[in-house]
Amino acid sequence: MSAPIANTLTAGKLPKSAQWTLLAGCLGVFVIGDWLLQNGDPNWIGAVLLGVVAFVILNFVLALLVEGRRQAVDRLVTSLVTAAFVVAVIPLAWLLETVLQYGLGTFLNGTFLNSSMRNVVGEGGGALHAIVGTLEITGLATLISVPVGLMTAIYLVEYGTGRLARGITFLVDVMTGIPSIVAGLATYALFVILLGEGSKSGLAGSVSLSILMIPVVVRSSEEILKLVPNELREASYALGVPKWLTILRIVLPTSLAGITTGIMLAISRVIGETAPLLVVAGFTTSMNYNPFAERMMSLPVFVYNQYVSPGTEAGFYIERAWAGALTLILIVALLNVVARVVSYFFSPKLPR
Repeated sequence: MSAPIANTLTAGKLPKSAQWTLLAGCLGVFVIGDWLLQNGDPNWIGAVLLGVVAFVILNFVLALLVEGRRQAVDRLVTSLVTAAFVVAVIPLAWLLETVLQYGLGTFLNGTFLNSSMRNVVGEGGGALHAIVGTLEITGLATLISVPVGLMTAIYLVEYGTGRLARGITFLVDVMTGIPSIVAGLATYALFVILLGEGSKSGLAGSVSLSILMIPVVVRSSEEILKLVPNELREASYALGVPKWLTILRIVLPTSLAGITTGIMLAISRVIGETAPLLVVAGFTTSMNYNPFAERMMSLPVFVYNQYVSPGTEAGFYIERAWAGALTLILIVALLNVVARVVSYFFSPKLPR
């Protein structure tokens, strides 16, 4: 009588809960062990990282013994990819937790969001002048950068050929990597020529930020426009629609979600810049709603100034710096939510 045939597809299978049990065990051993060795003051990050490394190794060995080499390699690669994701998320979570810990109290104190720093020394005051300045400077920079960057991307994708297109692409790539202080100095030199020595304003800050925004908008929009299927363009041309109208009514609506995401990346890239705004926009403790005249405060400069120039009661200045950083994070998060809403409602609805 012949021996029964073993089904290799089901034999030697670890239970679904094995990985989670092994991970919990590894983390528990290293966290508790470090807590005991450090007498109640453990290094949580180091213990968690060591626990994850131990889990990856033991998970591979256990799968190799029970399920075979193929499944063991699959579990190893899955564990490494997941661990890389966790390692990438940990700094972001730690940053957010730290900013909330040190800045939330001042942010919610009732005066931070509705008052400026005029005539304030020590406790009190707020960042209303910096919030207004950031919104106006970044808004003007967006108004300058988006039309220029988007039309440049349309030219490169839809019209550009030959040396001119290659030259524009090369210059955009070079501009993507220029230091922000260079943009500030170039803008300062321009406004000195036009308006004279010592001229600083929110408009100058917007121009310097637009130099940093334009290449990001161009590159992101260019890649999104390339993803629009040529069949859509050809169908429009076959119906007798001119090229400019095809771009306006077919290409741009199809790529609206990606273009919006690219614009938000460009805004997030520049909204936290400090060096160019220090040079061309300056800083002030008073409200200034006019970006075309006088100095204008921004949140990055506010945070920098509070940190490097504390008064006799330094604690209040440091707390305001953390609250300013939290405000900047919230503004960026809110802008991203608005961009997602715009993409959802205005993008073409494709059949599922």
